[in-house]
Order: sequence, then structure tokens, then C-alpha cells
Amino acid sequence: MDERFPRARPLGFEMPTGTDPLSVRKRIEAMEQLLERSLVIPGTNYPIGLDSIVGLVPVIGDFVTAAMGAYIVWEARNLGIPKWKLWRMAGNIAFDSAVGAVPVLGDAFDFAFRSNSRNLKIVKNHLDKHHPATRVIEG
Repeated sequence: MDERFPRARPLGFEMPTGTDPLSVRKRIEAMEQLLERSLVIPGTNYPIGLDSIVGLVPVIGDFVTAAMGAYIVWEARNLGIPKWKLWRMAGNIAFDSAVGAVPVLGDAFDFAFRSNSRNLKIVKNHLDKHHPATRVIEG
């Protein structure tokens, strides 16, 4: 292998393909990490993700990140999460997208409001209550 081109490193999350609650949980956690915490701003310890970066592109960026956030809601629907929680999750994404579409102010807002992290918390609370075997001890 050429030394000028090192091997690609894994991003640190796995994407299982099963339909069991544990596999779905891992996929949702991976998507949330990608959208909200995949990079750290140099010189700080503040994590950002694709949601903040792609959101800088006017109109298209907010549409793309909303679609990626909708994937989390779709996976949650497949878990059987109640409709009122799904509406709350969709509301988080809609609010993030609507305010994020405002020039300059919306971009700053994208760095602070993490709709996908809020949605992950809703999914985790549901899974911890209804599927305790998927609970992961975070250290």
C-alpha cells in the first residue's frame, strides 16, 4: 500500500442491519452521532455534526438535514413508538429546519438546538422502558 494514502479509519460507530430493537437503537445512535457530534471545532471541545455544517448551505442544506433527521423518526415508527411521541420528534425536526432556514441567525441556531439529540433521547427513554434488554450502560 502506498504510504501517501493511509487507510481510512472507521468513524467509531456500527450500523447493524437487523430489525430487532437493539439494532435499531444502534442505527439511530449512529445517525445522531453523525448529524450532531461527528466533529469537534478546532481549539474548542464543542462537538458539531453534519446538521450544523450542511445547514450552512441555503435552503438545500436544511432540506437535506431534515430528511436525514426524518430517518430517525422513521426508525422510531418501526419500533412502535406512540404517535404522540413521533409527532413530537417530527416537531423537533420541523422547528430546527424552520429556524435554521433563516439566514445567519438560523445557522447560529443550528449549533445550539440539537433536534436529533432530543429525538434520540425520546427513543432511548421508550426503549429503556419497553425493551430493557437494549439498555446500554454509558460510561
